Amino acid sequence: MERVPGQRHEETGIGVARIVSGVHGDERVKTAEDVQVSVFGVRHLSPGGARHLLEYLDRVQPTAVLIEGPSDATDMIGDLVHPSTVPPVAVLAFTDDMPVRTALWPFAVYSPELQAMRWAAKHRALCQLIDLPSGAALALQDLRRRSEEERSGRKGGAEEAAPDSAAAGEEAAADRADEAEGGSGLPASGETPAAEPEGEEELEPGGAGGRSVYERIAELAGEHDYETYWERHYEHNANPDTYRESILAFSAEMRSLGEERERAEQPQEHAYNHVREAYMRRRILAAVEAGHDPEKIVVVCGAYHAAALERPAGGAMTDEELAALPSRGSKLTLMPYSYYRLSSLSGYGAGNGAPHYFQLMWEAIEAGKPDELPRLYLSTAARNLRAAGTHRSTAEVIEAVRLAEGLASLHGGSAPTLLELRDAAQTLLGRGELSVVAESLARVDIGTEIGSLAEGVSQTPLQDDLNRELKRLKLTRYKTAVATDLSLDLRENRRVSSEEAAFLDLNRSFLFHRLALLEIPFVHAKPGGGERAIWAEDWVIQWTPEAEIRVVESTLLGETIEVACAYKLREKLEACASIAQASALIGVAVRCGMTAQMEDGRRVLQALAADSRDVAQIAAAAASLAGVIAYGDIRRADTAPLVPLLEQLFYRGCLYLSDAANCSDEAAYGMVDAMSDLNRIAQEHDDAVDAPLWAQELSGLSERDDRNPKLSGFACALLLERGEMDAQRCAEEVSRRLSPGIPADLGAGWFEGLSMRNRYALLSRMSLWEQLNDYINSLDNDEFKRALVFLRRAFSSFSPHEKTMIAETLGELWGVSGEQAAEILTGDLKEEEDKMLDELNDFDFGDF
Repeated sequence: MERVPGQRHEETGIGVARIVSGVHGDERVKTAEDVQVSVFGVRHLSPGGARHLLEYLDRVQPTAVLIEGPSDATDMIGDLVHPSTVPPVAVLAFTDDMPVRTALWPFAVYSPELQAMRWAAKHRALCQLIDLPSGAALALQDLRRRSEEERSGRKGGAEEAAPDSAAAGEEAAADRADEAEGGSGLPASGETPAAEPEGEEELEPGGAGGRSVYERIAELAGEHDYETYWERHYEHNANPDTYRESILAFSAEMRSLGEERERAEQPQEHAYNHVREAYMRRRILAAVEAGHDPEKIVVVCGAYHAAALERPAGGAMTDEELAALPSRGSKLTLMPYSYYRLSSLSGYGAGNGAPHYFQLMWEAIEAGKPDELPRLYLSTAARNLRAAGTHRSTAEVIEAVRLAEGLASLHGGSAPTLLELRDAAQTLLGRGELSVVAESLARVDIGTEIGSLAEGVSQTPLQDDLNRELKRLKLTRYKTAVATDLSLDLRENRRVSSEEAAFLDLNRSFLFHRLALLEIPFVHAKPGGGERAIWAEDWVIQWTPEAEIRVVESTLLGETIEVACAYKLREKLEACASIAQASALIGVAVRCGMTAQMEDGRRVLQALAADSRDVAQIAAAAASLAGVIAYGDIRRADTAPLVPLLEQLFYRGCLYLSDAANCSDEAAYGMVDAMSDLNRIAQEHDDAVDAPLWAQELSGLSERDDRNPKLSGFACALLLERGEMDAQRCAEEVSRRLSPGIPADLGAGWFEGLSMRNRYALLSRMSLWEQLNDYINSLDNDEFKRALVFLRRAFSSFSPHEKTMIAETLGELWGVSGEQAAEILTGDLKEEEDKMLDELNDFDFGDF
């Protein structure tokens, strides 16, 4: 945890008596308790609060503006208020050791804290963040998490522990952006926060029917929900004095109602808030000691803390308490943010349901025309509808505005709330149907905006490297919250002059695969269909705050994307325990364009393959390696060193094929895939592998009666496909395998394997179907039931056309027309036949 410049009192202590008498004189302040500062309590995403705060600052003209937020981020205020910085943005804290823990402090353009920073910069007033440093916050976060886990364990799961937003946010990659401090937590009760949108200050649901105190407040006020109550009574409140006094009184009452319950039911949260407030008092007193008149100090904090910070001398953190404060090594960076992540829909408890709507409100307030908000909101919704192909007239927009204003009047409001605007939009623009306007309203309410940082703003090395790569590869415009498809052609573009441009898509592919390796969710590969060429890739690109957080966390692996990927691959290779994993990692290295790591993977795979007899794994590894060799030149990779390894794997697969075929029917499915892979390698790389050896091993397996019959049949199918088995030999094998007296599981199982490949060749062999027909007729009832299981499984994968061809063949054998045979074979089963087949599913055939 780095110290913030100017914090000299952290070590020397705060001389309260000196503050009282030495700086301001004995006549003005007589005791430490008389030190009082101006506190402005806010809701963290409140355009109304931001407006009243600015008016209050203009009136007081403070020399120091102290804001709730991580004190070690004070040096970042200059970047936050830079004219080129476009909110929403966030301060991200992360630990500099494993496991990585993160905490976020996001800001919208209408965040009161951000507006206070801008005011201080404009008026050259001291501006500091005064909450716990990020290192202490992250350490306390860990303590709270462990305490909650122990508490949950003691209760044996009977009572669910109160959720900790930051802990929950760091335990799942999907929730990495759930915030921890400074008004950045999820509500402990899952409710929408009150004057203070910090989850830890939220009261638990209680009272009649299990409703929360906020629901009861909204009900008493005659409002649909608490958000509507808050907007009508606070966001629309144009009287600055009334706003500040009412919000302070309201939050003080809410605190008095919930503090004792929090102390009893959530002692960790209570202690955490107490520590935070003690530290903030200490920082306020430090500003007083530095020479600022307490009357010229304005503290901007969540309203929950306001009453506790007005008189900072009582309960300020001492030097001993500061020294005992736990801390983890941490670093800070700035990152763009999105309105979706600011919204409560994303699970962010300090958010509101409509961050973009409140931006519209802020813009109307800044323009001095707050009454224009209903017209702006509904006209924007209508414009979105028109863009989507649904026309709505200007007259309908005008009537919608009138309806919203009428609804507001019925509730005694001075202006429509979001709920009333949505009702008006559904009624007039959607003509009663929410589905018509749902997407349009979502765009107006939440928005797709993401923030941006000023050029040159200091970030982590990995963030800077990624931004450089995006710029070099012309991907900057894809850094948007809206998902965008991008197709890549990995071949050289010979129509351009520079090598960089010729391989632009290939280099993009390298970057995308590296991001995927680092688990940075900025790009997602779209599954390629079988018809897609090997040189084509399809990606979906979408920037999210989670992606930025993962970039920051990956800084611990290396200072550039390439170095971090090399570290990640090395870790994976060291932990590699199977040849399948090793071969997959070689493929990853090639797709990432990392030749050195490909060679490391080759050595690991060779060492593992020397002791392996698992044919399924050997074949899978060989198939992966064969794909890399076949198409490595598209990625400009030298795959020649991999050819001897492929030869070795193929050789071992051939040698152990017969032994591996002595397996259960369940394991045979994996062996079928392995045999298919080895057969494909023998066909595609016959110049590199021993194809005659493969044909020899297949022939031996096809003749074995002591191996799994399905695999023996499949070996016959492969030999027929390769032209290694003539018609005479095939007929002899069919006659032997399907002769009367052969047990059903052996005969029908062998036919199931035979039918898995080269079906059209089988369909053309009348002798095969004659043998199968005679064989089935020779079975008694019990044997027939056993055979039916295998035959149903074999024929289930046949296409309708293939089944028609079978029907025509059997029609010739039975002496009926093909249409009659098809009707018998493809017609609906009778009820008793269905019942019989269902019983077969539970039939005990013993140990095959």
